Amino acid sequence: MSVDTSSLISQAEGVVSTNPAQAEALYQQVLAASSASSSNTDPTVQAQILRDQETALVKLGELYRDQKNAAALSKVITQSRAFMSSTAKAKTAKLIRTLLDFFTSIPNSQDVQKQTLVDNIAWAKAEKRIFLKHSLETRLAGLYLDAQQFRPALTLVDTLLQELKRLDDKLILTEVHLLESKIYRGTGNLAKSKAALTSARTAANSIYCPPPLQAALDLQSGILHAEDKDYTTAYSYFYEAFENQSSQGDSGEGALRSLKYMLLCKIMLNLPEDVTSLLTIKLAAKYAQLRDVESMRAIARAHQNRNLADFEKALREYKDELSSDPTIRSHLAALYDTLLQQNLLRIFEPYSVVEIAHVAELVGQERQGVEAKLSQMILDKVFNGVLDQGRGCLLVFDPQEVDNMYGPAIETLEEVGKVVQSLYAKTVKIA
Repeated sequence: MSVDTSSLISQAEGVVSTNPAQAEALYQQVLAASSASSSNTDPTVQAQILRDQETALVKLGELYRDQKNAAALSKVITQSRAFMSSTAKAKTAKLIRTLLDFFTSIPNSQDVQKQTLVDNIAWAKAEKRIFLKHSLETRLAGLYLDAQQFRPALTLVDTLLQELKRLDDKLILTEVHLLESKIYRGTGNLAKSKAALTSARTAANSIYCPPPLQAALDLQSGILHAEDKDYTTAYSYFYEAFENQSSQGDSGEGALRSLKYMLLCKIMLNLPEDVTSLLTIKLAAKYAQLRDVESMRAIARAHQNRNLADFEKALREYKDELSSDPTIRSHLAALYDTLLQQNLLRIFEPYSVVEIAHVAELVGQERQGVEAKLSQMILDKVFNGVLDQGRGCLLVFDPQEVDNMYGPAIETLEEVGKVVQSLYAKTVKIA
């Protein structure tokens, strides 16, 4: 007896908000009925059942996503393999990517997602679904990167690149090279990160590059230029990424992240006053009241006023917004260090001898930390001085006058050496 799968789906959609358990049972009934009844139906009905089965899988995945049930969602993906065996490979890849995207909304689901990906990669390999396997491996490498597991991520990416270069799949090759660049940047190897990004752009230039991927390339370019302290170029890349994401209707994390990086560049360029004007442009105005943007505005105000206390207050008050992103965290750490150095110089420059405890009190820092910073500044030759730890004082010396006599003296001796060598050569000839 044939089961009306379309009716079951309609019933499930009607009760999904009020009775999720009943909706789940109805979706499971659709999945069970389709395979049992498909042999007894004509091709038209069979095609309808397959469409209903696909809908049931997606709806069931959405249900488990809303319930934050990662384990059940993983089972749905495994359960979908029977359906995938009877459908086109392109539709299979789209369906499994859709189901995997549901993990994003489930907190602390990374481990379950990794295991699900590993299982499905093994299945795709056994079924010889090479393109699906590559897509899943790319996603798995991204998860390793998010978890800062750089070694397994690099191992997976190296294997992927070898296979992709043989297939000459430029689109996924661009994605994997971009992923490789992010991994190397995470390990601190900027030279290899830049090389991988160059490879990604080379591959992207030979194909139509989707706008989201182009935005990701621009974002990574901006991050690497910012690492080189070239904030002007970095800003232009971040702006391109932000404009691209905004034009595509991305009002989520992607566009907001690009905007935060743009504000960061303005702050690092000692142009904190530009932060307010930047937030008045049409594309950025809708983000102006968000807490993430307010955190950057607070940092800009503290930097503009050269106020270390306000800077620290902003870091504490907006800890999640400023510390969760490694790029913003590293640059703000450098900015804080610069601001602390400027405050220290401003305090002790008028003196020849000053107590370290007094300096620490004025900047509102622990004495031990101030002492360590002063030692670093002396070693870096920011100023001439010495720490007298016995008296707990800093001795500040006048700037040393540069003696220019050493250079000419050395040059004179070199010329005299040439004359002596010439005279010796002539003496040998005469002898």
